[in-house]
Amino acid sequence: MTAPGWLRVVELTIVLIICMVGVGFAQNLTPSVQPVRSSGNPTSTDASAVLPINRSAKERYGLPGTLPHPTSAYAVSTLPRVFAPTRPRTTYTRYPWKRQIVTTVFWIGEEPTPKNPTPNHMSAWDRNWKTNFGGFDNPDPSARAWDFRPKAFVPGLNPFYIALPYTDIRSGATGTKAEAPHVIPWFKKTYQRAAHTVLKGRWLAIRKGSRVCFAQWEDVGPFVTNDYQYVFGNKRPKTNGNGGAGLDVSPAVRDFLMMRSGERCDWRFVDVSEVPQGPWRKYGVNNDFTELHEKRKSQETEHMAKLREMREAYIRNMPRPR
Repeated sequence: MTAPGWLRVVELTIVLIICMVGVGFAQNLTPSVQPVRSSGNPTSTDASAVLPINRSAKERYGLPGTLPHPTSAYAVSTLPRVFAPTRPRTTYTRYPWKRQIVTTVFWIGEEPTPKNPTPNHMSAWDRNWKTNFGGFDNPDPSARAWDFRPKAFVPGLNPFYIALPYTDIRSGATGTKAEAPHVIPWFKKTYQRAAHTVLKGRWLAIRKGSRVCFAQWEDVGPFVTNDYQYVFGNKRPKTNGNGGAGLDVSPAVRDFLMMRSGERCDWRFVDVSEVPQGPWRKYGVNNDFTELHEKRKSQETEHMAKLREMREAYIRNMPRPR
């Protein structure tokens, strides 16, 4: 046999062996493993067109590498479900609203009266409250600026402030109250040392009708200083003064909400990240947002200074023309 004839026989033998192996493999396929049937588009796969011969296997598991049939019991029990709410969430589980709380108005620099015997030249946490604020926070509407601050000066503290009837500091600033770690939700996260409050500057949302104002907790009252069951719990205010008042608000809060002293409001604690844009973010060294603004300005100034140094160094090191 010549060389070309011998090579031809080898080629035919190899082809025959390959065909026999392919037939045997096809015969060993299980009935449930069949090619996916396309809906006419050869470049896409329609999951609903997966039709294995073994229908019970299809109903239970679908085909390997494919989704089970959408109507199968297996699909109903195992595929992830999507929940699309039809109404927005109206509650906040971490800090729920205290509803229908009698709300009175107080102000920095307020003189004592028969109904309010405590002067407001200092707060429970700031002995120089009036000085640090910048003066008397005149509650007369005609003495208020368009952005709710006093007209007479630019306040050094946030004019949107409130008081609640609890302090975490023992009388005489001798330490932290025993119940404070257990009743204040953010105590462990913000505690620094004994006799140092974790309440001062905390943000609240106050709601009157459809209007919502944001303010910082800067004093204690009205009337009592130990009502943690109301401030952090589900109880109503325990004081009987001023009709059971449970919240004092500043003139700025009063004017923003368009309310009168003695009316009822809702309030709740909020995190800093929940506080939206508004006049309550504008003034005060105690204001988280003015602090962030100043830090950002300082960082931008440093960044620009570094860029100028880099530019000058680049110019100095440029090759001089000959």
